[in-house]
Amino acid sequence: MTRRVLVTGGAGFIGSAVVRRLVRAGWEVLNVDKLTYAGNLASLNEIDNSPNYRFLKADIGDGAAMREALDTFRPDLVMHLAAESHVDRSIDGPGDFIQTNVVGTFTLLQEALRHWRGLDAAAQKAFRFHHISTDEVYGSLGEDGLFREDTPYQPNSPYSASKAASDHLVRAWFHTYGLPVVMSNCSNNYGPYHFPEKLIPLTILNALEGKPLPVYGRGENVRDWLYVDDHAAALELIATTGRLGESYNVGGNNERRNIEVVRTICAIMDRLVPDAALGAREGLITFVTDRPGHDARYAIDAGKLKNELGWVPSETFESGIEKTVRWYLDNAAWWEPLKARYDRARLGAKG
Repeated sequence: MTRRVLVTGGAGFIGSAVVRRLVRAGWEVLNVDKLTYAGNLASLNEIDNSPNYRFLKADIGDGAAMREALDTFRPDLVMHLAAESHVDRSIDGPGDFIQTNVVGTFTLLQEALRHWRGLDAAAQKAFRFHHISTDEVYGSLGEDGLFREDTPYQPNSPYSASKAASDHLVRAWFHTYGLPVVMSNCSNNYGPYHFPEKLIPLTILNALEGKPLPVYGRGENVRDWLYVDDHAAALELIATTGRLGESYNVGGNNERRNIEVVRTICAIMDRLVPDAALGAREGLITFVTDRPGHDARYAIDAGKLKNELGWVPSETFESGIEKTVRWYLDNAAWWEPLKARYDRARLGAKG
């Protein structure tokens, strides 16, 4: 029997990777996305005409729309990725983050619970709600240590606070109402189809055009980088085989300082698209005023996911970043139209 999955936020960066993977794997997929600035249906062109894929433009905060989607599509699985996700934007405009990430998740949970309660016993047993979140809910690490699933929450930005709230709601709906949920928290993703305001695509595109490469502070902040297709594989595994009520951390085992990431991209660009007039692109690096409340270090302990479900990432940072740079060089048709929507200036130093 074909499995049916409703994916929220499936036109976003991680969501589109999940949708492409599930459609290719034979799932019946309904992609629900309200197409904010970061939602891009062009990221789904390769599967858009697949008979097992359909798209619904709707807001997860619209209870009536979510109810109709659940009642008509009748999914076995809901994978909830829809979220406002950019820290800089949350600093400048936190209201959208509260509305989508907190109120929207609450609305979706209520409708999923109503839907689940109306199923027969066999369908109830098969149904799952997978909530996808971020490691930023844990706050900031010092030079040592890793985030584990039992690490206390300590969010430091409006974005991470809104995601922490949504995590707590999902856990509460499991313990209070019995909604069959699984949860996951991931480290920083990168790869193809990444909206150009984020560090890696911003650096690639600016380096291509010889523009300044803005780096917050002195670039000492550390992130654990996870290739997006590795993450999508982990999410399918967690959604289908994870223990109910449990949370799983997903990390790439690739800690890098931001300045190291930018220098690596510069070196790859110099090799793939050398520019004699420009010289070494590392000279384009420009240190800018740091983001308010900028967490010093994130790093994931993904041991639970490996030990229980057998997942390990297939890409190293070196292999993944090479693939990513090459993809952007080969896919200007995807990112060129985004220039009109985003001026590729970092946002977080405003105010």
